[in-house]
Amino acid sequence: MAFPDRVWANVGKSLNCVIAMVDRLLEKDNISNIKEAENDPSAADCKVLHTGGDWYEQLYPLVITLKDCMGEVVTRAKQSMAFVLLQELACGLPQCLMLTLRRDIVFSQALAGLVCGFIIKLHTGLHDQGFLQQLHTVGLLVQYEGLLSTYSEEAGMLEDMAVGISDLQKVMFKVIEAKSEDFLPIITGRREHYIIEVQLPAKMFELLPQEIKEGKLLRMYPVLFNVGINEQQTLAERFGDTTLQENINQENLELLKEYYKLFTEKMPPDCLPHFQEQNDLKGLLENLHQNIQAKKRKNVEIMWLAATICRKLNGVRFTCCKSAKDRTSMSVTLEQCSILRDEHQLHKDFFIRALDCMRSHYDAAIDVYVKRLFHK
Repeated sequence: MAFPDRVWANVGKSLNCVIAMVDRLLEKDNISNIKEAENDPSAADCKVLHTGGDWYEQLYPLVITLKDCMGEVVTRAKQSMAFVLLQELACGLPQCLMLTLRRDIVFSQALAGLVCGFIIKLHTGLHDQGFLQQLHTVGLLVQYEGLLSTYSEEAGMLEDMAVGISDLQKVMFKVIEAKSEDFLPIITGRREHYIIEVQLPAKMFELLPQEIKEGKLLRMYPVLFNVGINEQQTLAERFGDTTLQENINQENLELLKEYYKLFTEKMPPDCLPHFQEQNDLKGLLENLHQNIQAKKRKNVEIMWLAATICRKLNGVRFTCCKSAKDRTSMSVTLEQCSILRDEHQLHKDFFIRALDCMRSHYDAAIDVYVKRLFHK
């Protein structure tokens, strides 16, 4: 929006008046000083003292007028910028609304999984005083293992997933005693801050620490690590771009380090699980950092390290891919056998046999589930 010529004309005229007045005052002072110096040299200094007052009286009204004209220019400039911004906003409003809707949809899916994971972890840890102390003192670590590629539509899924999981930082949990047989979680709050009230029967509620009973809000620390492992990831690594995956892993590594630092500052060492002594958590974090920096193709070591750290920190884990079938089943069954080997003394000679057995039954169960899902 262009300014009217009148606005600029007023500024120009006011500025010309100030310049003309300054020229006249300078000329007048020069003539007066010359005459005074010829008649009485000592009186010239006294004349200079009176000049400032004369100038102020002459220039002040003109400067005020110029200031008013410039104020009008500033006002018009603000109005013009506001008009331009409103035009741009009107054009981009539908897209903003669609993005907000998309973000809400993604968040709802992430929140449902988080609530399920929290409730299961709480029920299984009711008799673990170290975990309960960690829960209200530090918070709960929630680690997502993504197996999505950074190629084609899965790259968009990974972008959605990264934002949705990041938004879970706004969620806090509160455990309350159930007053009825309805144990469904209660959601309160708005986009900036959600509180999920989890109801427990009276007998289970009595097992909680006093801080949780009194309604202390429990923080969540969600982190996402992704490694594409299918053939599409091969295309992305050779002909595409893997920057998205690298950035996600690097950013969430920093979040994981922050949680570990907070944990070590607030919790005594004996609150870690009994098998923590097998590996040094600090060393695992450093190893994870090195593997992320290495930018190795299909580096599944990142997944193993992140999962191990999460379990040692009493965290909740989620594994997912595009459809939660092939890649997810391969990862989950491998993790189950690894836990049996590392924590329950499964002999190495039976590792592959147990893995094959799990995968055969797991795949059959997945097939039945998918058929039921798509035939409803």
